[in-house]
Amino acid sequence: MAEKQFWSKALERSDQAWKSGALIPLSTSNIKLSGTGAEHFELRQLNAALPRHHRPEGPKPNPFLPWDPRLEVERIHHSHVLILNKYPVQRAHMLLITRCWASQVHWLSPEDWHALAHVDSDCTGLWFFNSGPRAGASQPHRHLQLLPRHRGERICPRQSWFTEQLQMTAALTCEGQTIDPLHQSCVIAERPLSKNPDEEATLLHDLYRSLSSRLGLGDALSQEPPAFPYNLLMTESWMALISRSQEHFMGFSINALGFAGYLLATQRSDLSWLQSHGGEQLLRRVVPGSSDSTEELN
Repeated sequence: MAEKQFWSKALERSDQAWKSGALIPLSTSNIKLSGTGAEHFELRQLNAALPRHHRPEGPKPNPFLPWDPRLEVERIHHSHVLILNKYPVQRAHMLLITRCWASQVHWLSPEDWHALAHVDSDCTGLWFFNSGPRAGASQPHRHLQLLPRHRGERICPRQSWFTEQLQMTAALTCEGQTIDPLHQSCVIAERPLSKNPDEEATLLHDLYRSLSSRLGLGDALSQEPPAFPYNLLMTESWMALISRSQEHFMGFSINALGFAGYLLATQRSDLSWLQSHGGEQLLRRVVPGSSDSTEELN
């Protein structure tokens, strides 16, 4: 079972990095959502301007090549390093990055899964990956992300949605039936488990390939990049891939955490629209198949 040594190191490093100015936690305020399904979302309002790397304008230097050593938690094998997210909302939010350049828009590699399995064998939780700008990635350098969780703790606000999705059958695809774009855009499977991290990595990579094929992304062993942007979410129990059509709607930027139920409002966000329509409708606007996915705010 996971011993959470990486989590402990991340918390210790967080204190040091905050004192040195290397860590800049985002200041947010909770906003209560109303309406049907509101309990499946956690909405926070950002209390300051977006960090520079999230802004659309201007060039973006690569913060991972090299990475800030003050944020380093642990080097993983010869290929990866585990670091702190410089602008966290949750303490010990970690990034698993490649030590050399690798593209965020290309396939996750066997080496990525070996590094992830090594970390996950000690510290697990909610893993997520944004495959490129239209899926909410703020950096082009390969990085997977981990929000640690204790055993038995709720993984994310939309955990029950994914559990139900896992239990669904092919009945959703019956001819003539209206298909919810959220269900149509998500493929999910139970996660295989092994006590051997090397075997676990192979099983996870195989599952990733299988889900990619089911979603229509292509083959993860191909030289071609995925056919379209996607988000990946993974817990101890399941792995899910979600296809994307656009990154934002009504001033809300949506990455993988949005589908987990975590929403962040900025000065551009139309909170009245969200309160009126709800989080599920927001997510429907950024996946393929929506009848109305046109951004209404410039």
